Amino acid sequence: MAIFVRNNAVEFEPHPKFNGVSIAKLAGKDQGASLGVSILLLEPGIEIPVHTHDESVDSIYCLEGQGEIFVSGSWQPLGPGDYCLVPAKEEHGVRNGKDSKLKLFIVHSPPLF
Repeated sequence: MAIFVRNNAVEFEPHPKFNGVSIAKLAGKDQGASLGVSILLLEPGIEIPVHTHDESVDSIYCLEGQGEIFVSGSWQPLGPGDYCLVPAKEEHGVRNGKDSKLKLFIVHSPPLF
């Protein structure tokens, strides 16, 4: 079954684990999807600490803002149009700069939610 979400129907809610982070869940287990698709919005100065996913691959595309992403053992600059694919069990994290919100398009396979 196809899932279609209109831009005006995207709703953000507080992230269940990270203060200062909002999430819009576009597709996931609840819709019977084999991928978890979401948009994350990090407030200025907020960090999602370095972590791993035991089973899920994490696909991260930066839509707006400036920050840093932790991949391959170090922090790298992150800005609009930048993309990162993180294999399962590999450390990664994201931190926002202090000037504006950081907006990320995220795909997890298999879905986390």
